[in-house]
Amino acid sequence: MPRAINNVASRKRRKKILKMAKGFYSGRRKLFRNAKETVRRGLRYAYRDRRNRKRDFRRLWIIRINAATRTEGISYNRFINGLKLAGVEVDRKVLADLAVQDPGTFATFVNQAKQALEKTKSAVI
Repeated sequence: MPRAINNVASRKRRKKILKMAKGFYSGRRKLFRNAKETVRRGLRYAYRDRRNRKRDFRRLWIIRINAATRTEGISYNRFINGLKLAGVEVDRKVLADLAVQDPGTFATFVNQAKQALEKTKSAVI
């Protein structure tokens, strides 16, 4: 009885890995074992970094908002607290974009936050 090697499925499996390894350097692209290891690692990094990208962007937005609020004479945490007290629900992505693209509108948000902070300060006294 002839040996069954399931050539079609194994070739398809290898071609899939080698196709994913396209663009890698040297044997990482051409040799199946090396390509398989490199692709597996790349997929693991891609999975991890899809989550890390969200963290990185949030950090960037906070840095931009902080820089813009300090030019207006208020710190980031007081600004965010003032917005919450004023009932303004704008996310950090939009605030960071306003801080860069439209400083005038951002200044109105800062003024609203300052007024809300002043009201709570006077209510406490």
